[in-house]
Amino acid sequence: MSTTIDSGPGAREDHGQREAGLQQLEQRFGKQATRGRDVLAQHSHDESFHLPGQPDLVIFAESTQDVVDCLSICSRHLIPVIPFGVGTSLEGHVNALHGGVSLDLSRMNRVIRVSSDDLDCTVEAGVLRKQLAKELVPYGLFFPVDPGADATIGGMTATGASGTTTVKYGAMRELVLSLKVVLPNGTVIETGRRARKTSAGYDLTHLFLGSEGTLGVITEVSLRLFGIPEATAAATVQFDDLHSAVSSVIAVIQLGVGVARIELLDKAAVAAVNSYSKTSLAERNLLLLEFHGSDEVVRHEAKLAGEILADHGGTGFTFSTDQAERTVLWQARHDAAWAIRAQRPGAQIFVTDVCVPISRLADCITQTHADIAASGILGPIIGHVGDGNFHVIVVVTPDDAEEMHRVESFNERLISRALDMGGTCTGEHGIGVGKIPYLIRELGDDAVDLMRSIKKAVDPLGLMNPGKVVAEA
Repeated sequence: MSTTIDSGPGAREDHGQREAGLQQLEQRFGKQATRGRDVLAQHSHDESFHLPGQPDLVIFAESTQDVVDCLSICSRHLIPVIPFGVGTSLEGHVNALHGGVSLDLSRMNRVIRVSSDDLDCTVEAGVLRKQLAKELVPYGLFFPVDPGADATIGGMTATGASGTTTVKYGAMRELVLSLKVVLPNGTVIETGRRARKTSAGYDLTHLFLGSEGTLGVITEVSLRLFGIPEATAAATVQFDDLHSAVSSVIAVIQLGVGVARIELLDKAAVAAVNSYSKTSLAERNLLLLEFHGSDEVVRHEAKLAGEILADHGGTGFTFSTDQAERTVLWQARHDAAWAIRAQRPGAQIFVTDVCVPISRLADCITQTHADIAASGILGPIIGHVGDGNFHVIVVVTPDDAEEMHRVESFNERLISRALDMGGTCTGEHGIGVGKIPYLIRELGDDAVDLMRSIKKAVDPLGLMNPGKVVAEA
């Protein structure tokens, strides 16, 4: 039987063969498998605006062997498999476009080992970000990647996540040491060892990191860790002019100030946060900063940053080492998307992100801000501006065709603007189903064809999360 990796196996194979495979899966997994309507609906979508795709069956894996058995049966019966964490992704990554099995890894939630001496750990894919943070506290360690949502470590690895602390510590691509992966035919591989560096062969770890479930199922992840800093301070500063705010960030980075986080909320985002989180931030363009280190270093770096920000028009610079104040401030930042959505009850959010070289960030954000105003849409800007990465949180009514057209046209212009500035169509959300054509524009046909060749070599039947990343636009 000939197959391709683009059109989806669900449209090709015999329905009876699929049903026989589903029944075999139900027999193997018992209560770990369900066709319950509510569970299928829950696993049909992520947090994005993309149309849902409902699986035929949900399986809750509890071990790597469960994943092996699931993929072996699905391979024999040509059943698509869509790995699922907790569904917090933003580009339709977990939508079952061709039915099949949604393989939920949330029960694989053990922290397998922690090494204080080596500053690393190994966890199962279903471990939640906040769960890991709590379990590391007794060791005096922390894992820095903080995408906001309480995502699973496996999902964060599969999408190449980053977040607010990337400016100091790096993203998942820098912090994953090795992976345990189950290939589409049920074979288990380990992509590396615990050593901090290696020259041994192809870099399989980074092949699967960011592959969005299209090459295999990640079941274990080994991570780099860091010591909890002696002191932490959070700071805020306001700007009347958006371009000046972003330009100040560029200066802070270029001058080598030791900042752990630099986040931007434009005026509209600040107003939404105040209303939703009951904060009393000045409703101007706002930068949130955080500094990690010894008490002396933190105070020195905060003072230096404050002087640079003031030189660029920043006012009202304040900083605090009080943990309760910092917690409230950063929780408000992480709630920003829901705060923006609450501005129009009943509407949905259309979240998009781009990333540009830091030298082009101020121009990209100010041009985007003007485009939002000209388009007549509600789209506050927030961003991890220390990395050149920002998000536009557009609030839309999907049933309003004219509004959706304006939003999609805006998104097209935003991505084109970023690409023209030497940037990328996505800094951290991934490709999923929503940005497939932009990946081709970003890297070119030959590079994406090479990705398709890799996909076909690893997954010749096209069963792993079909329709994502390298599918035909």
